[in-house]
Amino acid sequence: MKVCLVTGASSGIGLATALELLRAGHTVYGAARRVHKMAPLRAAGGHAVEMDARDHEDLERVVATILDEQGRIDVLVNNAGTVLHGAVEDVPLERGRDQFEVNLFAPARLVQLVLPHMRAQGSGTIVNVSSIGGEIALPLGAWYYASKHAIEAFSDTLRMEVAPFGLNVVIIQPGIIRTEFEDRTAAQLREFSGRGAYREMAEAMARRSETGLSQGSDPGLVAETIRRAVESDNPDTRYAVGWLAEELLRLDRTLPDREFDDLATRSIS
Repeated sequence: MKVCLVTGASSGIGLATALELLRAGHTVYGAARRVHKMAPLRAAGGHAVEMDARDHEDLERVVATILDEQGRIDVLVNNAGTVLHGAVEDVPLERGRDQFEVNLFAPARLVQLVLPHMRAQGSGTIVNVSSIGGEIALPLGAWYYASKHAIEAFSDTLRMEVAPFGLNVVIIQPGIIRTEFEDRTAAQLREFSGRGAYREMAEAMARRSETGLSQGSDPGLVAETIRRAVESDNPDTRYAVGWLAEELLRLDRTLPDREFDDLATRSIS
């Protein structure tokens, strides 16, 4: 049985992962701002704790709570994140900084907080939930893709640093998943880029996003992958999972840049 902290556990991949780990017999702490939405986690026997990823005192409090109550922490699943859409020219820099605060600096601080304890016990797994956007990039999402590229580079370096201590670092690259994560995509596109030079592209992408993600994979598929990684003595360094994940990554890795650019821009028109 492992003691696990899952961030962003109020919905989507985070909630599915927390429940999946609970079903497998692990002790699970789910952290999120919307504590009221973690009722299913409590009902299943998990611990729901309030945490704002932007508040580093909150991060410290949550880790301290787990250590006080359990005496150890074996698994950190950095899943909490936000998404930001709009053209580079249009999105205010402060919004870009906020994207990095949630998607990179909050996970980095949690890593710093748990590592001394994992090293002391000689075991532990850090799971950073990235995206296929950690390798590919599409129009009108520069800040999001940049933050996910950053968490992947961060994870690659971290993996090499902590391997001598018996610790694992795993990157999860979800494809298109049916969650509420992108519910504000159309509104963001129209807010930032709906009236300027990029309005045609923004409106086309907004309309496409409003058709929904009916073909996307269930968050449970990602949760199962995370559980397998957590329970493995020698997990893979990366797991691409969900609808179109492997296909899009393969295209990005094999096509010349401009060919992939053409494919990406055509897909949103």
